[in-house]
Amino acid sequence: MSHEAPQPENHELSPPPTDDSSAPPAAANDLQTANDALTAQVAELQDAWLRAKAEAENVRRRAQEDVSKAHKFAIEKFAADLLAVKDSLDAALAVEEQTVDTFRTGVELIAKQLIAAFDKNALQEINPVGQKFDPHQHQAISMVESEQEANTVVSVLQKGYLIADRVLRPAMVMVAKGK
Repeated sequence: MSHEAPQPENHELSPPPTDDSSAPPAAANDLQTANDALTAQVAELQDAWLRAKAEAENVRRRAQEDVSKAHKFAIEKFAADLLAVKDSLDAALAVEEQTVDTFRTGVELIAKQLIAAFDKNALQEINPVGQKFDPHQHQAISMVESEQEANTVVSVLQKGYLIADRVLRPAMVMVAKGK
């Protein structure tokens, strides 16, 4: 028969059983505190996000209103400058007895007022006689035989206008043909 040696017993210490009805251990308190802190932080971040979203919406709305007002009243300054020209025309027409010379003098003064209003509002005349044809600023009506170089503006049928370096109306021109 074989004799077996007795095996030593494994006596590991195990934690004592916990009673659920007693106070929670310190680790559970730490988890609850951390959870409460995170919940408060989430609420704070949500509030900050909502405020930022509302502010962005207000900025967008104000910008839209500003653009709308700019479109609506963009011509106000120019129109105010033209009122003086209109008043001068009305005054010239109200004069009962005019001579050709006084009428011409009045029209010349009104033309100067109009040119001053144009200058004040960045409205520039395009009168390209003798210049190279530029399709961005000129509209060729026809080509004519001329001693000038090809594609040079020979005559202007209607002046063009730029407003702040943007073509408002192209100049209608006649262009020289090549020799």
